[in-house]
Amino acid sequence: MADRGGDLSALPKEVRDQLAELDLELSEGDITQKGYEKKRAKLLASYIPHFQLTFCNIFFLLVSLCSVHVDIHTEAVQAALAKHKEEKMALPMPTKRRSAFVQSPIDTCTPPDTSSASEDEGSLRRKAALSAVLAQNLQSPDYWINRSVQSSSTSSSASSTLSHGEPKTQPQPQLQPAISLLADVLAHTRIENSVPPDVTSSTPQERGSRVDLPPAVRGMSRGQSRSSMLDTADGVPVNSRVSTKIQQLLNTLKRPKRPPLSEFFLDDSEEIVEVPQPDPNTPKPEGRQIIPVKGEPLGVVSNWPPALQAALARWGATQAKSPALTALDITGKPLYTLTYGKLWSRSLKLAYTLLNKLGTKTEPVLQPGDRVALVYPNSDPGMFWVAFYGCLLAEVIPVPIEVPLSRQDAGSQQIGFLLGSCGVSLALTSEVCLKGLPKTPNGEIIQFKGWPRMKWVVTDTKYLTKPSKDWQPHIPTANTDTAYIEYKATKEGTVMGVAVSKISMLTHCQALTQACNYCEGETLVNVLDCKKDMGLWHGVLTSVMNRIHTIAVPYAVMKACPMSWVQRVHVHKARVALVKCRDLHWAMMAHKDQRDINLSSIRMLIVADGANPWSVSSCDAFLNVFQSHGLKPEVICPCATSPEALTVAIRRPGARGAPLPARAILSMGGLSHGVIRVNTEDKNSALTVQDVGHIMPGALMCIVKPDGPPQLCKTDEIGEIVINSRAGGTMYYGLPGVTKNTFEVIPVNQAGAPIAEIPFSRTGLLGFVGPGSLVFVVGKIEGLLTVSGRRHNADDLVATALAVEPVKTVYRGRIAVFSVTVFYDERIVIVAEQRPDASEEDSFQWMSRVLQAIDSIHQVGLYCLALVPANTLPKTPLGGIHICETKQNFLEGNLHPCNILMCPHTCVTNMPKPRQKQPVDVGPASMLVGNLVAGKRIAQATGRELGVVEDQDLIRKHQFLSEALQWRAQTDPDHVLYVLLNAKGVAVCTATCAQLHKRAEKITATLMERGGLNTGDNVVLLYPPGIDLIAAFYGCLYAGVIPVTVRPPHPQNLAATLPTVRMIIDVSKAACILTTQPLMRILRSREAAASVNVKTWPTIIDTDDLPRKRPPHIYKPPTAEMLAYLDFSVSTTGMLTGVKMSHAAVSTLCRSIKLQCELYSSRQIAICLDPYCGLGFVLWCLSSVYSGHQSILIPPLELESSLPVWLSTLSQYKIRDTFCSYSVMELCTKGLGTQTEMLKARGLNLSCVRSCVVVAEERPRLALTQSFSKLFKDLGLSPRAVSTAFGSRVNLAIGLQGTAGPDPSTVYVDMKSLRHDRVRLVERGAPQSLPLMESGTILPGVRVIIVNPETRGPLGDSHLGEIWVNSPHSASGYYTIYGEESLQADHFNTRLSFGEPHTLWARTGYLGFIKRTDLLDASGDRHDALFVVGSLDETLELRGLRYHPIDIETSVSRAHRSIAESAVFTWTNLLVVVAELSGSEQEALDLVPLVTNVVLEEHHLIVGVVVIVDPGVIPINSRGEKQRMHLRDSFLADQLDPIYVAYNM
Repeated sequence: MADRGGDLSALPKEVRDQLAELDLELSEGDITQKGYEKKRAKLLASYIPHFQLTFCNIFFLLVSLCSVHVDIHTEAVQAALAKHKEEKMALPMPTKRRSAFVQSPIDTCTPPDTSSASEDEGSLRRKAALSAVLAQNLQSPDYWINRSVQSSSTSSSASSTLSHGEPKTQPQPQLQPAISLLADVLAHTRIENSVPPDVTSSTPQERGSRVDLPPAVRGMSRGQSRSSMLDTADGVPVNSRVSTKIQQLLNTLKRPKRPPLSEFFLDDSEEIVEVPQPDPNTPKPEGRQIIPVKGEPLGVVSNWPPALQAALARWGATQAKSPALTALDITGKPLYTLTYGKLWSRSLKLAYTLLNKLGTKTEPVLQPGDRVALVYPNSDPGMFWVAFYGCLLAEVIPVPIEVPLSRQDAGSQQIGFLLGSCGVSLALTSEVCLKGLPKTPNGEIIQFKGWPRMKWVVTDTKYLTKPSKDWQPHIPTANTDTAYIEYKATKEGTVMGVAVSKISMLTHCQALTQACNYCEGETLVNVLDCKKDMGLWHGVLTSVMNRIHTIAVPYAVMKACPMSWVQRVHVHKARVALVKCRDLHWAMMAHKDQRDINLSSIRMLIVADGANPWSVSSCDAFLNVFQSHGLKPEVICPCATSPEALTVAIRRPGARGAPLPARAILSMGGLSHGVIRVNTEDKNSALTVQDVGHIMPGALMCIVKPDGPPQLCKTDEIGEIVINSRAGGTMYYGLPGVTKNTFEVIPVNQAGAPIAEIPFSRTGLLGFVGPGSLVFVVGKIEGLLTVSGRRHNADDLVATALAVEPVKTVYRGRIAVFSVTVFYDERIVIVAEQRPDASEEDSFQWMSRVLQAIDSIHQVGLYCLALVPANTLPKTPLGGIHICETKQNFLEGNLHPCNILMCPHTCVTNMPKPRQKQPVDVGPASMLVGNLVAGKRIAQATGRELGVVEDQDLIRKHQFLSEALQWRAQTDPDHVLYVLLNAKGVAVCTATCAQLHKRAEKITATLMERGGLNTGDNVVLLYPPGIDLIAAFYGCLYAGVIPVTVRPPHPQNLAATLPTVRMIIDVSKAACILTTQPLMRILRSREAAASVNVKTWPTIIDTDDLPRKRPPHIYKPPTAEMLAYLDFSVSTTGMLTGVKMSHAAVSTLCRSIKLQCELYSSRQIAICLDPYCGLGFVLWCLSSVYSGHQSILIPPLELESSLPVWLSTLSQYKIRDTFCSYSVMELCTKGLGTQTEMLKARGLNLSCVRSCVVVAEERPRLALTQSFSKLFKDLGLSPRAVSTAFGSRVNLAIGLQGTAGPDPSTVYVDMKSLRHDRVRLVERGAPQSLPLMESGTILPGVRVIIVNPETRGPLGDSHLGEIWVNSPHSASGYYTIYGEESLQADHFNTRLSFGEPHTLWARTGYLGFIKRTDLLDASGDRHDALFVVGSLDETLELRGLRYHPIDIETSVSRAHRSIAESAVFTWTNLLVVVAELSGSEQEALDLVPLVTNVVLEEHHLIVGVVVIVDPGVIPINSRGEKQRMHLRDSFLADQLDPIYVAYNM
């Protein structure tokens, strides 16, 4: 054939010239690939014979062996990549901090190498398949990525496809161009579903000013599409006509409200996963059912021995001088030769020693039938031979294993499992090997991980005892007892022992002798491992049966001298050589130095891994080079083997000059569907397979379906080869269950009836039977990756990856391919070792090309492609990659890649369809009726009555806090209201009622003198947490000005904190600033001037040393509706909002807290909170003055220098009630959790604490509060003590766990329903369940109702909606400088659209639900519990569903031990995850796949960007809440200094 792969030299010269010109045009881009193919085909048309393809030859294409010298696969990859040449599009490359990932030099991470080759066996074999290197001018992944963007219709609205573009070289990468470029790419991307609106760019009604936004980012705050699908008793959506709905509701009442428990534990993948529709064009098998294939009969030869030991005894006696084994030294020179006489006498000595000299006569250590481990390096075959035959003669069962190099060897634990399942407790080894084993400090051999306790016995001759004259070994005729056990590793990494019986061992040797035509006295060169597989069967067992002279060439020799085996064949005129493709490749690479090699003596070159599809090119290339050295084409004999069935098939040497066997050129597409189709159209996706000859003598073979019952395949179908033979393994030793499924398979026909009663053994090989009963193998079960129902072979993918110019990037061709199960399907992962000198750009370009090539040739998407530093992948004992351990490391986050590329958008095709929002066409009245019919009450809850004021005298005279303080200063001047503690727990400042009143008066006098203020002006209080702040607050009330408390800037971080201070001062139009001297200096410092304009501050008054003056009069407001103070806070979405608190609201709130917590003058409470806004400020500054109780103040900052100060204060002062923030609780949990014993010893006792309330404006953090309770239970903390309060901007305190009400209850809700804006209660432990804790008891005087935010109608019990509140202590509105009354009216004075139209409600902006519990409240009624789910502003709308960031963040933080904190936000419909890395920087890239996996598995979302940052980068406010929008702005402005940014394509 003169086409590609043909011999062009036979063509006329003018045709050859025209072809060369065409090639030049193609390489210079003057002609497209298609045009080139067309013209070339036209030129060659008259020289190509036409083939007739008929069904009877199973669509085979026969290609003569000698003509195929070109590597078809490399050419295919080249062509596939050339397809992507046309268009160009730059894509953002992952951003990596330059300090990270300094590669260690190779030498430092190479483990000591006793017997292993550091080359991966498979990689070189495949490398040999890929001689050509691709052209360097291939283009970027344009076409392919564009295609993937358009085709990811099932991915998501969050799944715009990302890739990587021009490499960045500067150390601080510029993110902005990449982002805008990406935005352009995405803007022109058409995703075929209807996409929900961009959640990040619609501008809602803002609730006040944003903080700190660069101009480019303003107006990008979160959209508020707040739809809420309601459900009935069984969760039926309410969106149809009401009459049918009522009927449906009545029906549902007959069923139980909750599904029975068992339903929760069924897999719900059917509901979730988008099942791809079957393609009608999928090829299906059409042939008839296969007929079992019979091997030639096994002949009976008169002089075959009755047992293998008998053969050794015979040669040892009659041919004692005959050489049995020659071992080589490291340079490849013969080291020693073991004769049959020596082998016999030493084996005899060992057998005698094992049976008689270990232990005593009455109690021998070993009995016949015991299992013994053989631990010998490859470089010492002689010792191994003696040990193996010694065991056979002693009738103990040898279990050869690899030499363990360290305690943590890859797969060491699995070898331990093998030894355990085989009951091995004794190991034989050589003295040299024993010395090399790792030892404990006192000289004993260490206990290897997972191994049973072992006794070590050295078998060197000097330690063996000569048998007594009367002792003779017992050599029975071969029977079904186990002779030896050979280990095999499964796909999952489990190592099992295949037991081979004495009769199987003998029969196998006989079958090999017949198949290979072995003759007595021949010479065999063995390059394989003599401990197992072909190396053992041919090189140790069959060779002894036939008195063959074996020359063993260990791997260490091959590494030093790759030509050594060829030289041995030449020197010894060897007749047979036993090699792998890798050895062919090595010899070929090194042959240039050897001129005088002659290989004409070889009659059989057995290729042990010839069953691998990629062996074809190695064999061809080797023949090409060495044919001139006398190598005959017909001597190359590939074979197929399996640990269970031993040798399955082997090609017999052909007659001289006879035609060579045929090749099959198969379609990869057909193979992926398990059918055989000749590849006629697209030769890029073709696989050329050579046969492995006929099956073994005396065997019977079938092909059965690899999954499900063992049904016979059709003639054109790929299946697993199963064998019935006396010469195979008999069982997995000690594992009867697994044995049955492998060694006792009865094939069935299409009707399901058994074809015969005889059992077959599974071989783990996938293949088919070709013409003339030739066996073809296309892969192994353990390398099978089944993606979306299609099969791919790991070896094929490795070969494709290696064909993409790996020379620059991949270290020694070391590539591992495996699949991981993510989101109900297998996903393909490729991991390769990166050369130490490879540049970022080369690596990234290589990864992009591998993606294209695999997509083009195999039509499958890669999930993840990772590059790790050279020599860091776990190795098998012979130097290959330990796939199972690599996969384990990948899943556990221990792989430490230096480059990673995730492509979930292209390969996750089973995502559920985005939810289409239904218009709410049901009116609120209908919903109300529906709820009533369903037996549900309206979801509302009320706190107890504020009641009649018990201390009329106090309240009637003093309805203002300023008057309350004056009254207290007169009636009880020495009562201590406040005690401020420092980090040591020492009171640094106290304030009695009189002292506080006098300090306030001094401040009032100064304000009147120096401030030049009018009544009602705003004054900013800038103080650290303490009593000065409280005095300044009352000083302002006395002066008739409005105080605004502001957190002072952080002296070490002025650039970030001072602009917020400036913004509040500007927004509040403050006329004056009260502060301390140190802070005043900071405000006017040069450092401050770098961030803000310090010349335009309002008047600054420091209140540290004021003269003793009293003001002329103290201001009294004319009405209680006048403003008392402004409360400014930055919300988690980055909105700065100030709310107005009137005097009436302040006194009602204080009274409500007093009733709820039973606060009186005799009580003490401890407060560890920031006192600048919300309930924290109320408790710190206002509550004590109103109720008269003593407040012990602990600034949260003090905990940083002394963690136990808060808890020791509670113990020391015997505090019953304490208030803290989540950040304080987290500090104590993380910092003191391990020190509880020490604290207990110091006498710390928390049994006095009755209530510990966390003050927050978010969903209760149940995991944190539970951890805190459990950790400090030992210190006496009651598990009932910890609870949470809930407040919002519109009402600072809605729920607060008091002393009276029932304990807070916890419910479990279904997360999937929550995303659909529904509440479905489930049992604890149900999959996808989310625990929610009640947010405190509703405060006295407060009413709460749950409302549909769109229809503004009330909802039923246990329905999700917005929480609205009606209370006398709600804020009276936003403090807005532009007077946006519409905003104010919407949030503070809203009416229901139906039900109670006259009541005014305030909208909290939080989603939640109310559930009536079985508990009773103080009045004896059933208790209504309020559950807060999250802020509406924060929710992410992705794929038509509503997600709460905290849920995704909880999953992310669980993904890896080194994720300290995480935050999520959306950006152009992509989900961005920012994770703080607490471990070393080399773990940074481990997080990328784990984060992607966990979000996909648990939330069915594809992460668009993963950003890995240092600890502390995610901004957190004083309440411990994440500032996600600040983080988003910093990300977009490229201010995060990330360790790594991964754009998931």
